[in-house]
Amino acid sequence: MEGVDDIQNFIQFINFDGVPFALLILVVGFVGLRVMGSLVDDMGERFTNWRLQLMKGKAVLRFSAYIVMAVLVLTTVLRLENEALMAISGTLAVAIGFAMKDLAASLMAGLILIIDEPFQVGDRIAFDGYYGEVTEIGLRSVRLATLDDNAVTVPNNKFLTDSVASANAGALDAMVVVPFYIGAAEDFQRARRIVAEATATSRYVYLKKPVVTLVTDEFLGERFVTVIKVKAYVFDIRYEKAFVTDVTERVKLSFRRLGIRTPDQQYRDLDLNAREAPTDPV
Repeated sequence: MEGVDDIQNFIQFINFDGVPFALLILVVGFVGLRVMGSLVDDMGERFTNWRLQLMKGKAVLRFSAYIVMAVLVLTTVLRLENEALMAISGTLAVAIGFAMKDLAASLMAGLILIIDEPFQVGDRIAFDGYYGEVTEIGLRSVRLATLDDNAVTVPNNKFLTDSVASANAGALDAMVVVPFYIGAAEDFQRARRIVAEATATSRYVYLKKPVVTLVTDEFLGERFVTVIKVKAYVFDIRYEKAFVTDVTERVKLSFRRLGIRTPDQQYRDLDLNAREAPTDPV
């Protein structure tokens, strides 16, 4: 009964007198982390310019607290005398090693993410088809909140092998690109001025960085269209969608008022004119 002997040896390795203190460590640690997180979040809302730095500090503190709690619990619950260590058979040690392998890999990956900083808590990142805000870098995984308010959990080690794009790279502001499509025969110069003015006067724009508008002609499906693309910075990445909505709404209203047509409207008018044109008698 080799398995039973291994279990008995492992039970001898546990200090049951230390279990209550280990539970106290976990309770105090998790409650303290929750209180600390609430305080940091409140401070981030009050001092907006320091929000990302506070969130980064919270992530580092939480990560460190998890490691300290794990060490304290293990040293409290496990008997670390040499005799007890020798009591564990090789089979059980190998089983524990395999069980902890993935956790250890994720832990090391989390440390690398915090030190190397390809992104940090508060950044908007695109990864594996998801786009959202990094809400936590944990011991095992990174948590994202998408713009649709879905929670996505990605193992830490995934970020060491796959490409990840950060929209703001630790900054509070971030570039936002909004394209507008008009008919190829429309007044593109007036349309460009409208887009630039609507962007520069938005309450969400960050004017310490440039507002750039670009004009190109492209094939969209089977149609030749003009694309006016504006590149500007939102002052806080959390207002990215509000910024896009504000600019898009005012541009569309101005286009409608001044008669600047979209590609669909232009081609529909051309089709109607072609059908209504008189034909020469044979």
